[in-house]
Amino acid sequence: MYNKRIVSIDALRGITIFVMIFVNELASVKNVPQWMKHMPADADAMTFVDLVFPAFLFIVGMSIPFAFNARLIKGDSPKTIWTHTLKRALALIIIGVFMVNAEYGYDASKMLIAPAFWGLLAYAMPIPIWNKYSKDFSIWLKYTLQYGGMLVLAVLYFLYIQDTGERGMTPKWWGILGLIGWAYLFTVVYYWLVWGKLWAMIVFLIFCVTANSLNLIEGSIIQQSFWLSFIAGHLTHASLVSAGVVISLLFFDKKIETKINWPVIGFAVLFFIVGYWLRPYFGISKIKGTPSWTMFSATICTVLFYFLYWLMEIKKQTKWSEFFMPAAANPLLIYILPGVIYYFNLAFNIHIIPDYFREGIPGIIWSLVFSTIMLLVMKICNRYKIQLHL
Repeated sequence: MYNKRIVSIDALRGITIFVMIFVNELASVKNVPQWMKHMPADADAMTFVDLVFPAFLFIVGMSIPFAFNARLIKGDSPKTIWTHTLKRALALIIIGVFMVNAEYGYDASKMLIAPAFWGLLAYAMPIPIWNKYSKDFSIWLKYTLQYGGMLVLAVLYFLYIQDTGERGMTPKWWGILGLIGWAYLFTVVYYWLVWGKLWAMIVFLIFCVTANSLNLIEGSIIQQSFWLSFIAGHLTHASLVSAGVVISLLFFDKKIETKINWPVIGFAVLFFIVGYWLRPYFGISKIKGTPSWTMFSATICTVLFYFLYWLMEIKKQTKWSEFFMPAAANPLLIYILPGVIYYFNLAFNIHIIPDYFREGIPGIIWSLVFSTIMLLVMKICNRYKIQLHL
């Protein structure tokens, strides 16, 4: 089944991105209920907002077997596949680092350009660099835009002055895209080494959860080593990617269709049990990246996908999902674009939205409207072949 399009995966991706744009916009709105915000680090709880990032990681995992199979069918060599993997992961990490540094950690008084203009260029340059240009697009213009964008990012690196006075950027916390890049890299490298065998991916998932747990225990052997702690930190998110791979293999790596997929239901229950069992030791925390947070998130994502699969692949109810599909087809651009808009307004001191819409119920309504506008913008971008492709 890996040579056909699974619309339920696209639908889950589109819904996740819509909610992501909504909660990102809502983050700057005052006086909204706690259940519409990230939970504090020590709360031992999670909201639907804390599920957005895990859902994206889970979908990345579900897509890996399809991407791998597509390249094998295409006849790509191992070298081509490895090169593509490294390029994609590196691109996500680079974009993530630039985004984080645009937010904080700079000394505005020592920078040659205003931080708002720096942020605008940092968010905008990935568009010409990673745009998926059509075949009839001028090669000369394509390379000019791509290499010109790379040159701008290189210049931005040296223009950046940290608040410590040092020149150049630091990773800080890698950013959401950077974290996705690292989790994708660890999982895909392992997936290709074991040729996507289900049992091997289950072993990797267990290893990720174990490493994540040990990394949170004070004085553990992992905590005492910088590199082991670094790897274990990214395996936290890789556990969600690998959970997505496992569920994808359980759903689609079979020849006989069954009405009820008991293995998938079994793993949803298993994810929940592991999360429940580990909760007294580590709590539920997105900020800390606890194993209960990852496992409860994997449970919810599995149940959500199973429902969408039943609704769209079995019952053939797909019409409703057309609203979300523009985002599913262009996830990186729709993630970047709000940042471009934000820094453009900041750089040129433009205030479009009245303060009335930055608080309470009007703010929530505006966040929904903004998310809808972004989907319509993606529809236009897709039509005119403005699509980012790593």
